[in-house]
This record gives sequence, C-alpha cells and structure tokens, in this order.
Amino acid sequence: MRFAGRPLIQWTCEAANAAAVVRRTIVSTDSTDIADAARASGAEVPFIRPAELAGDNSSHYQVIAHALDWIETDEGSLPDFLCLLQPTSPLRTGEDIDKTVTLAAESDADSAFSVSPVATHPELIYRLADNGKASNFLPPATGYRRSQDMEPLFHVNGAVYAIRPHSFRQRQTVVSSGALGYVMPPERSIDIDNEADFVCAEALMLRFQSKRIASLSDNGSTT
Repeated sequence: MRFAGRPLIQWTCEAANAAAVVRRTIVSTDSTDIADAARASGAEVPFIRPAELAGDNSSHYQVIAHALDWIETDEGSLPDFLCLLQPTSPLRTGEDIDKTVTLAAESDADSAFSVSPVATHPELIYRLADNGKASNFLPPATGYRRSQDMEPLFHVNGAVYAIRPHSFRQRQTVVSSGALGYVMPPERSIDIDNEADFVCAEALMLRFQSKRIASLSDNGSTT
C-alpha cells in the first residue's frame, strides 16, 4: 500500500531510524513486498513471519514474542526496551518515539505508550434505546458544564508502545501495570483503520511535507 507517494511501511521505518533511542529497526512481516520496501527504507527484515503468525487470529503478543526470541538468539541478550511501531500510524515522528521510550526509561515504569486527547468526552456520549430515547452514558454532572471545564481524558492512539522485554514476557502485553502515557497531538495521532482515516492521514502528511519544503526554501536551502 502506498501512502503520500511512498510505501506505507517506509514512514514508520524512517521515524524509527530518526529516533535516537532506537538501535535496531526490525520489521516482522509475511509479505515479500513489504519486506523489500522496509529494507529499502533502512530497516532489517531478518526473517519472514511464519504462516501460523500471519493470520487474522494471530495476536500482537505472538508476533512480538517471535521477534523477541529471534533478537535474543541473534544478540545473546535482550535490549533494555522493546518498541512496537505499527505502520498504520505513519504520522508519528522519531521525536515521539524518543519521548515515549525516555518517559519509561527515566522512571520505574515497565512501559509507556502514546496517547492523544479524546475527541468526544464521555460526559457528552449518550445511549439510544430502541425507541430512540437518549440516556447519558455516564451519570450526568450537576448543571451545565462547558467541554473545556471537563476533566482532560486521553485514549491510546496506537503510535508508540515501549516496554521492558522481561515485563512483556511476564505479562504477555505491551501495556504493563503502572504504564506511563506520552501525549501526542491529534494531528499526528491518526491510526489508519478505514478509508476515511487513510484520506485524512494522507492529507495531513502531504501538508506537513509541503510546509517543510516551504520552510527549507524560505531558509535558502532549496532551489
């Protein structure tokens, strides 16, 4: 799949390569086309994902555990942190990766993950009965409250997960108890799950790219 003129996987590989904390960028895939695009983007593809881990029923844990076992065999040890970067979050940057990993590394937490502000606060969400009658999803607050007066809430945006390998193996998840959240802005937090997400994310990426080119031109760095 191409995104903003490049293979979708390339954007994630480039963000990983731009992150100061990332020592190796390893892509797990069962697609030779994705593998070729990842290698061309500076990532390693030391194995093709086994067929039993390539189906719709395969979990993130199984895929990551397979890659982690390979790394341990290849290096003889485990890295300090494992960072999961899904290609469906192409707008995340190397800085986002650095800050998420550093957040966990500089604390006692076993993991950290990226979040973004919720677009709709739960206080503004309603259930609809079969007859169309609306009822508050949460107990209604006393009196009217402006959205800016409501408690800030965040959701997992799927862009960056960082976890200590021993915790991952023990808990079999990339989000451990006591995990920390790194806040990303909405414009870099789109997780592509459908066509509308793709169109919005691609439009933002092209805008970011054009603004960067314009900035370079203003600085006299382009002709």
